[in-house]
Amino acid sequence: MKKHKRLILINSIIISFIFYSCVSKSDTIRSDDYSSIYDGLEFSMEKVREPVIPEYSVSITGFGAVPGGQTINTKAFADAIQNVSDKGGGKVIVPGGIWLTGPIILKSNIDLHLESGALILFSRNFDDYPLIETSFEGLETWRCISPLYAFDLDNIAITGEGIIDGSGDAWRPVKKSKLTDSQWKKLVNSGGVLNEDKNVWYPSEKALKGVEGSIMNVPVGNLSKEDFEAIKDFLRPVMISIVKCRNVLLDGPTFQNSPAWNIHPLMCENVTLRNLTVKNPWYSQNGDGLDLESCKNAVIYNCNFDVGDDAICFKSGKNETGRRRGMPTENVIVKECIVYHGHGGFVVGSEMSGGVRNVHISSCTFMGTDVGIRFKSTRGRGGIVENIYISEINMTDIPTEPIHFNLYYGGSAPLPDPEDKVAVKTEKVISPVSEETPMFRNIHMKNIVCKGAARAAILQGLPEMNLSNVTIEDVILEADRGMEFFDSDSIRLKNIIIKITKGPLISITDTKNLTIEKLSCGKEKEAKVLVRGSRTANIRFKEVAFTMENLEFDGLASEEEVVIE
Repeated sequence: MKKHKRLILINSIIISFIFYSCVSKSDTIRSDDYSSIYDGLEFSMEKVREPVIPEYSVSITGFGAVPGGQTINTKAFADAIQNVSDKGGGKVIVPGGIWLTGPIILKSNIDLHLESGALILFSRNFDDYPLIETSFEGLETWRCISPLYAFDLDNIAITGEGIIDGSGDAWRPVKKSKLTDSQWKKLVNSGGVLNEDKNVWYPSEKALKGVEGSIMNVPVGNLSKEDFEAIKDFLRPVMISIVKCRNVLLDGPTFQNSPAWNIHPLMCENVTLRNLTVKNPWYSQNGDGLDLESCKNAVIYNCNFDVGDDAICFKSGKNETGRRRGMPTENVIVKECIVYHGHGGFVVGSEMSGGVRNVHISSCTFMGTDVGIRFKSTRGRGGIVENIYISEINMTDIPTEPIHFNLYYGGSAPLPDPEDKVAVKTEKVISPVSEETPMFRNIHMKNIVCKGAARAAILQGLPEMNLSNVTIEDVILEADRGMEFFDSDSIRLKNIIIKITKGPLISITDTKNLTIEKLSCGKEKEAKVLVRGSRTANIRFKEVAFTMENLEFDGLASEEEVVIE
């Protein structure tokens, strides 16, 4: 009894320490001094080089741009950018007002600067966006050119206090289930077409036709450019496509209402994203906030996201395309960001076939994101995700899990009901290990608080390639259900407080070399720990208040493989 009281006291101290560590912003990055962004970095990384822009500047009004949102200003933007480029670079100024335009194509050594009150509104006319060869969803394909496009450039920036609106509502399909009856009726009456089941709206017949031969929004098969033209309205672009560029800075503006993903740096080096607001409707299909793909040396800080899909997402190509490209996303810092809505707050994958490594994320807040910290991949991807460091993350109202690893993304995961006492089937398909096998390892989390979730955490690897070497320390998780481990190896938890309302506190299936030290749930005598699977081995509990009587075995796992010290 005395030992139990001491443990409660220790846990109370831990709670106070973690809460103070996670919510304290004494080290907040000042807007005029970004050097502290590199403090406490766990890996070696060069400081990210920002673009150097010459002093020369022009306003788009000097090239015939007309505000008011009625005149198309595509030529005025192009002429202003060309003028500045001819002078060796400088600033293209967008004054206050509504500026309707088609695609804006950037050039090297240029800062597109939006003054306060400026709104760049991109055209809703699909004919303004010709098809180009590009990459989407990690695959090489044809797509409509992005409203903001940069290819193979040096020293580019988009800065200021204005707003960039991609008119994404003109492009995106909308599911009936995501609107009220009156909203749905209004949308249908506005034009467009419905699918056969009358539950998804598309902007045109071309957009609907594109769905039929596509997987994950990318048309498949041996298609010609003419085939793509026939479904052009379906090929909605990312709003900002920055491809193979060096020294990129986005600082200040609001980016909203994108046709597909919002901001997509692809195969870039030295990327700085700061002081941004990134918005999409919560129901927006593929309405990601940021997809950083195959980029090297990047910093992302003091940004707010409220989007319809993954918020801060790291990728590196899909399957053979990504492996052939062979460019990981590496050396990235994420600090002081807030996510209000999204499928995931911070996400790696699922297109990670080129690898993701050397990532630091800290001092972030996720509120109401479908998942908090999310790692996803599947067989066929290949690639290695490693050396990921996550700390000081606060989360609230997470509908699923604050911590989620799923190596069966898009497939059939062996997830039994945690309250199901029937033995887990061990006749899992174990695929041969090859270049198509994804590997997630060396991932470390600490000082994490989540108040409200459906499940505390899921860590799920593959039977042929276990999720390995994951540490989780100094964590408070408040959820309906507890933590689950599947096909994992060398997982270590320390100073963990889990508050749940039902089901097992811990469920362990085909997992080995798991150490859980200083775990508290407040109801230790009632705690239930399920141990399952013939491949479960070397499970150790240290300084916990429950005993072997709290453990339930499925008849396949050996009791000799579990020790409580």
